Amino acid sequence: MSKYLVVVESPAKAQTINKFLGRNYTVKPSYGHVRDLPKSSLGVDVENDFQPKYVQLRDSSKAIKAIKEAAKKADRVLLASDPDREGEAIGWHVAQLLKSTDKPVERIVFNEITKRGVQEAAKHPRAIDENLVNAQQARRVLDRLVGYKISPLLQWRVRKGLSAGRVQSVAVRMVCDREQEIREFVPEEYWTLDAHLLTEAQESFTARLFRVNGEKPELPSKEAMDAVLAGLDDARYEVSSIERKEVRRRPYPPYITSTLQQEASRKLRFNPRKTMSIAQRLYEGIKLGDEGQTGLITYMRTDSIRVSQEAIGEAREYISQNFEPDYLPKKPVMYTGKKGAQDAHEAIRPTSAMRAPEAVKPYLDADQLALYTLIWQRFVASQMAPAVFDQTTIDIKANNCVFRATGSIMKFAGFTKLYQETQDEDEAKENGKRLPDMKEDETLTLDKLAPEQHFTKPPPRYTEASLIRALEEQGIGRPSTYAPTINTIMERGYVEREKGRLVPTELGEEVNKLLMENFADILDLGFTARLEEDLDRIEEGEREWHELLREFYRDFQKDLQEAQERMLGELGEEGAQCPNCGAAMEIREGGFGPFIACSNYPDCKTTKRPQRNNTEPTDEVCEKCGAPMVIRRGRFGRFMACSEYPKCKNTHNIDKDGNKVAKEPRPEPEKTDQKCPDCGAYLLIRTSRRGEPFYGCEKYPKCKFTKPKELDIGCPKPDCDGQLVPKLMKRRRFLGCTNYPDCDFQAFGQLDREHGCSVCGNAWTTVVKARGKDPVRRCPVPTCGHEEAVEESGSETQ
Repeated sequence: MSKYLVVVESPAKAQTINKFLGRNYTVKPSYGHVRDLPKSSLGVDVENDFQPKYVQLRDSSKAIKAIKEAAKKADRVLLASDPDREGEAIGWHVAQLLKSTDKPVERIVFNEITKRGVQEAAKHPRAIDENLVNAQQARRVLDRLVGYKISPLLQWRVRKGLSAGRVQSVAVRMVCDREQEIREFVPEEYWTLDAHLLTEAQESFTARLFRVNGEKPELPSKEAMDAVLAGLDDARYEVSSIERKEVRRRPYPPYITSTLQQEASRKLRFNPRKTMSIAQRLYEGIKLGDEGQTGLITYMRTDSIRVSQEAIGEAREYISQNFEPDYLPKKPVMYTGKKGAQDAHEAIRPTSAMRAPEAVKPYLDADQLALYTLIWQRFVASQMAPAVFDQTTIDIKANNCVFRATGSIMKFAGFTKLYQETQDEDEAKENGKRLPDMKEDETLTLDKLAPEQHFTKPPPRYTEASLIRALEEQGIGRPSTYAPTINTIMERGYVEREKGRLVPTELGEEVNKLLMENFADILDLGFTARLEEDLDRIEEGEREWHELLREFYRDFQKDLQEAQERMLGELGEEGAQCPNCGAAMEIREGGFGPFIACSNYPDCKTTKRPQRNNTEPTDEVCEKCGAPMVIRRGRFGRFMACSEYPKCKNTHNIDKDGNKVAKEPRPEPEKTDQKCPDCGAYLLIRTSRRGEPFYGCEKYPKCKFTKPKELDIGCPKPDCDGQLVPKLMKRRRFLGCTNYPDCDFQAFGQLDREHGCSVCGNAWTTVVKARGKDPVRRCPVPTCGHEEAVEESGSETQ
């Protein structure tokens, strides 16, 4: 009997699949990608029809060696990477590396890691889909061209270490555009008028002004409101019409990637990255007692709402067994997907509807259970009967005005008995509002008129969930890119989270401005969406991928050349030509930052590193030497400095608008009775720039001896009598024990003596703030380690 080698991406997936296949199958993980474009160069031969120059990843050497050894012992190789472009490309790269083994290589795909799904896939291997591979290659080359060509210009104009990306830069633009809308927003006054009325049976209700003289009321001022009120003096309020109708609300379709990320953000407060990480674990398999390692959900990167007939049948069976007959529709509920969705995949659903959350609760942690419950409830509810509401609309005539009252009462819960999507506040109020019984021509009694002033509000800042929805609506990115895109723009400091909302940083706005000035096409939402559609057409075999790259690069190169010339012009290098070969000079990125180099490289290796004038003039004068102050850019952003530097080293912090921020005076050093071990002088308690107290010699700067000041905090590690002191390792500050190396305790973050641990009662905690993420309060006790979100922290910087 033939022996097979099955290659998957991860060890967890390998472990789950291994138990479903017989002993003639060996499963090996590739640990993700095995080849990619090189980090040290463009890696794309533009002159040779954009041929990628792939290199084997150093971290994959061990995995590839194990795969090759296993392939030699097998008769055939089955590539079982994920069922999308990225998975197809990973399989293709593995196949390229296995060519030397001369073994037949085939592809198997499955949307769920279950015994049935895996065994069925193994019976129907196919060839690698070149169209999927080419779509992924085209995306990778496009991203490399944009990132590799634009990033040096950003580093030249802004600062070292910055980068641009084809999708990430558009996402940053959307956040910056929304922030600009908010800044430019001018509130407009408007008024509403509510009538508090009583029926003949003395039941009260409220109706809102709906029409004035048959038109929608425009009430921009108190004067306009007063005019309406004057017209209602001695008015008779009479019911002019009553409309009652039955409204049926269909259940929502099962989740796709974007809707899962949005709902997990709203209901569970998970960011997209966390959602996808947990979903990946549920997909690859969880150990369920005697049942063993089992995949609990289908593949989680999908934009299709298609569901298999077997899964629909199982959901209907569960509903019939656990709900009253009215909750099961006579026919299965079918959904129509959006145009362009990849229907080769299914929606995100549980691998078995019969596996209710209560059944798997003992085997899942809290986060896994919460996400699985969300997915299971949404899927099962998608096959339930609609919810039915009695909706009533009542119009009340009063002179030339019409007031309207609306109410909606649930008549039959339907799918909402199992699952309810989050609603906005107004919708939730209306759905629970019951109106009293009335009849047409009934005369009502006015209790009071309640005019209220309002002001229009600016559009809200994006949350991670609403930004994903906006990206999806604009056709930008695909299911596999939403979470990484948001994570990237936050990690690179272009966007940060503020009270749960995304706000562009000063750096993000500066980068966005530069890109908009020079590469408006790349940041154009419509252009980016069309590019995504072209990639989909490549996947469907409707477009040749080299043709797309040629078309893109033709316009991109023109924009790039113009941007290069503008920046070289600022350096006095406009129209600069190589002194050795006469070719144009261009800005490139090197290990020590951007530089000017000959465009004819590698045939000509001429380089130049001219000085840049990266200062901005100000109206401020240096209070120490009288010279003008300028704005410079350093490692930590913009600051104000004396123009006579290095003769005068006076500096000031500045705000976002470039205004000087006054420095808080440092406390005077406090003398101690401790002697300096280097020179014998007394030690002083000084305060660092970060506000940290430390011991320093009174003879400074002649003697530069320093040591950390004691914190009077004992080491929380069991059986250790050491004291904690501030330490520094690889430019990162932390609290360490004086008994090191016998005690290796470490605590990172800011020391907070005011807030102890709410779980174990430890008297102090640390507040950890990662870039782009909300701060977290963490207990330092090794046996506890409790974490909780924190908005503000009263803390000492350590």
